Amino acid sequence: METTTTAGQIIPKYQKQKEKIQNDKKDNEKVFLEGPRSRFREFIFAAKVLLEFIWGFRALHFLGPCVAVFGSARIKEDSIHYQNARKIGGGLANLGFTVITGGGPGIMEAANRGAKENNGHSVGCNITLPKEQQPNPYLDKWFLCKYFFVRKVLMFKYADAFVIMPGGIGTLDEFFEALTLIQTRTILNFPIILFGKDFWEPLNPLFKSMIEAKTISPEDLNLILFTDSVDEALLYIKELATKKYEEQRKQAFKRFRILGE
Repeated sequence: METTTTAGQIIPKYQKQKEKIQNDKKDNEKVFLEGPRSRFREFIFAAKVLLEFIWGFRALHFLGPCVAVFGSARIKEDSIHYQNARKIGGGLANLGFTVITGGGPGIMEAANRGAKENNGHSVGCNITLPKEQQPNPYLDKWFLCKYFFVRKVLMFKYADAFVIMPGGIGTLDEFFEALTLIQTRTILNFPIILFGKDFWEPLNPLFKSMIEAKTISPEDLNLILFTDSVDEALLYIKELATKKYEEQRKQAFKRFRILGE
């Protein structure tokens, strides 16, 4: 469900949409994943997923070059991680990228805030969760997803690079999903920045062990940049993501009023 609104309107509209989604208990993701149901219920669920994809496509179709920033919703404003994400968001805006996040607080808020403060385009792809996940007040546009897998597909489809800030299980999920798609050549030339060397250092021995065991190839990690430098991250994105966007998305799409674009 697409929403373009002012900061003061975000929370009330989000709460109404969240209540509507949560009241639809027969076709929520949790029930779907519990096992087989009637053919009719499975068909209805598939139809609702298709509609959510279509709404997402319509909402995000004209973002232009875009970078997704991931990280913990629990990071506070006085954290160095928050400040770095805010700087990265501002730098991406100055490079002409739309900044897309999960739309929530913490790192997501920081990146959206940086983009907003630098007159960039700030977008959130939100999800209904029991806690933490309310839209932050720095969004120009946000799309509320009911299903996790729809949200993930939309973020990958429209992003030209990922910035992975310090985060938790959800952040790791997005990171390893990106690595899987890169390893299987499902996505190509997709730069990933792991920001925060100390925080992400435990991953290095794991990757080394996997390479030694030949469960992954060294080239699978070629597009990953470990860094603590905002400037280095922005330069890396400018060199790779801009080229990727120009090569793969040359077609200019026209807006159609009949589709509400």
